[in-house]
Amino acid sequence: MKIQKASEDYLEAMLMIKEKKGFVRSIDVAEQLGVTKPSVSYATKRLRENGYITMDKDGLIGLTESGMEIASRIYERHKLLTEFLIRLGVDEKTAREDACKIEHDVSQESFEAIRRHAARGGKTP
Repeated sequence: MKIQKASEDYLEAMLMIKEKKGFVRSIDVAEQLGVTKPSVSYATKRLRENGYITMDKDGLIGLTESGMEIASRIYERHKLLTEFLIRLGVDEKTAREDACKIEHDVSQESFEAIRRHAARGGKTP
């Protein structure tokens, strides 16, 4: 499943907003990502066309099964990588920013190795 980084960011933001507020609106996505409403409109149109989100008549955004799968995967990576970097001594703000960059590009193999390492409390096997 190949998807652009920007689309992953939008889906992840939508999941985070849904968990926090219980619903997702375009304005919330714009605020979360620091982008304009027209940018969100363009992105949501593309995400709808590709079957990742739905929008109801009131403009509320919902994640489809495939959208939720991508959002959950990226959000899980973000949380684990942020925590891992903080444990390494990186300050929280920098850890969050760096995790956002890493989450899209790290291979599944490397991510799983980081997950195993973190689960062992950072100890080598």
